[in-house]
Amino acid sequence: MNGTTVVKRPVVPGVRVGRVSFVWRPWIVSVTSLLAAAVFLVFCLSIGVGDFPIGLSRVIATLLGRGEQVEEFVIMDLRMPRALAGLLVGIALGVSGAITQSIARNPLASPDILGITGGASAVAVFLVTASGGTAAAVVGTVGLSAAALAGGLGTGLLVYFLAWRRGIDGFRLILIGISVTAVTEAVTTLLLTSADIRDVARSQAWLVGSLDNRSWDEVGVVFWCTLVLMVVVAGAAFQFKPLHLGDEVAAGLGVRFSRVRAVLLLCAVLLAAAAVSAAGPVPFVALVAPQVAMRLARCPTPPLVASGLVGALLLIGADLTARSALPITLPVGVVTAAIGGPFLVYLLVRANIRNS
Repeated sequence: MNGTTVVKRPVVPGVRVGRVSFVWRPWIVSVTSLLAAAVFLVFCLSIGVGDFPIGLSRVIATLLGRGEQVEEFVIMDLRMPRALAGLLVGIALGVSGAITQSIARNPLASPDILGITGGASAVAVFLVTASGGTAAAVVGTVGLSAAALAGGLGTGLLVYFLAWRRGIDGFRLILIGISVTAVTEAVTTLLLTSADIRDVARSQAWLVGSLDNRSWDEVGVVFWCTLVLMVVVAGAAFQFKPLHLGDEVAAGLGVRFSRVRAVLLLCAVLLAAAAVSAAGPVPFVALVAPQVAMRLARCPTPPLVASGLVGALLLIGADLTARSALPITLPVGVVTAAIGGPFLVYLLVRANIRNS
């Protein structure tokens, strides 16, 4: 009117221009609450299973400080580090997978595929199998878990910089991640073929993923790393939703998408590295958990909180299955691989059907 052109800014449901608004979604809240209850139930069942079985009611009573002295010793001193390690590692892997899949806009983008777990494992295996004062000095100074965390962080940053070309393209990120994963696996195989057989046996936890013999020190590392990183992710999550709509729409809504994406991807790398440093490269949890959470919550993209809870439920449940439901005791990574392998095939077949 009067020669003036009125340009309307895009209106996106659930997003307010200039800042992201909080939208109350009862279904997501209900699903998240049910997942939290399921995680607590499986967590208590996992604590009660062992050579000295403890019933569910007695486990809950002990956690509330009303247990017998023997029960407190068995639960708090012997079994709690393993259970907490499974809980924290599952949350870290689930949230890490949700972030990487959302940023890459690809369900195959996970720390397993992007080489993060492979890099952490390669560093750990190198320090275990290498002979000489340098490797021993590194292990004695920073610890094997911290060295593995640094290896995962370095590999993740390498993949990010190699994939950067005026932004991050999900397809290029996955291709470079697969290439880096292949290199780290080749390095790990070379180290194992030339190592002493006793060192090879010690390296198995970093090749399959296991929660056996977890200590409070290892739990403390993954706890503080996960706590700090989850606070950062929660702060950046308010600007996370517009990134799903594309870079142009996010920029129009006032979101500095490059900075937000870099911060979130760094948090995802650190979460995955911290998880690997505590339990080894537990496969497919970061791949499966976000996709299951997305379908349960009926969201177009993986929800962060639900993904973390599904990751914890999957890992603790797999550990419980490996210790109680199978004729032989297996590392938890074997069970998660048996679950995640068919799920990966399902995702590939579904993607081919959709593209055909």
